[in-house]
Amino acid sequence: MDLKTREMDVPVDIIRALAIVLVIMLHAAIEPTPGLQEPTQDAVMHFWASNIYNSVSRVSVPLFVMLSGALLLQPGKREPLGVFFKKRFLRIGPAFVFWGAAYFAWRFFVNHEALSAGSIVQGILTGPYFHFWFMYMIIGLYLITPMLRLVVDYAERKLLTFLILLWFFAIAINPIIGIATGFRIDGNVFVIGGWIGYFLLGVYLQKERLRPVFLYSVLFVALVWTIIGSWIVTYNVGGNASYFFYDFLTANVILASAALFQLLLGVSPDFFNKRVPRFGKFVSLISQYTLPVYLLHVMVLESLEKGYFGFKLSVTTLNPFVEIPLITVVTLFICVGIVFLLKRIPFVKKIIG
Repeated sequence: MDLKTREMDVPVDIIRALAIVLVIMLHAAIEPTPGLQEPTQDAVMHFWASNIYNSVSRVSVPLFVMLSGALLLQPGKREPLGVFFKKRFLRIGPAFVFWGAAYFAWRFFVNHEALSAGSIVQGILTGPYFHFWFMYMIIGLYLITPMLRLVVDYAERKLLTFLILLWFFAIAINPIIGIATGFRIDGNVFVIGGWIGYFLLGVYLQKERLRPVFLYSVLFVALVWTIIGSWIVTYNVGGNASYFFYDFLTANVILASAALFQLLLGVSPDFFNKRVPRFGKFVSLISQYTLPVYLLHVMVLESLEKGYFGFKLSVTTLNPFVEIPLITVVTLFICVGIVFLLKRIPFVKKIIG
């Protein structure tokens, strides 16, 4: 962790490490389970395991975005546009190209997908694999960061509060009003949306000090809201509606993410280093490897689920309440090991993230 990070007193390693573990758990929890659509005892167990782990893991990407906001939108942090974008490109550009090419190869050689010039171009424009959406979202946030820095620098606290509340109402409350009453405000009224609110929340919450008991209560209620809400819509509506409460931009996920982020901000950056030094070093290592682990982990997950390592870890072979956390841990260790080895190769370490 560099000196500037320590001065900001943000537990970067802890937040990054927890976020990437939750991302892996999220993707482990949504493993396709063909043939489990009938209301059998196994199907019910698979649903509840997936629902619980999926719901708990939904705070993962918001944690990443809020952390980015906390680090990039610090008041007084100014850079020429060219310098800022060069730093960001060197951070994610080579990794995007390397892992993008790897996933095109994965689709062709492993998934036996027929690739055409058109599908490759479309893959470049929208992502060669499903989890690349995160990279495009981050690029979008980078593009608007110089302008948001000015807002954070010169805006009064009340204005930031207003912007965040406006964002929250637009993307989280207005849809709920529409579902509950059949009426909603035309979305064109709100020009602020998407992930910008999480980005602003990252820097905004650093100056908030809410009581831990309140934050734990919000986190608990929001997680239960996600779990029970997803169960209700799945069994009463089904279809795409089943995923409503899983969306990263719903009120329940926003509240859970903000509460957890605020709780984590209260943890000393050296928490693990002082109590359990070895584990602290591992947490720091995971934090350093977050980007390549994120981009690699889907390959490892699919390899474990299909038995490519010589053994199979899947919800079809183990109790899902055991399998999902187990495959999360195994995937994490395999990814960290692979990235550790790749980082030992002089040229490769510069392009994997």
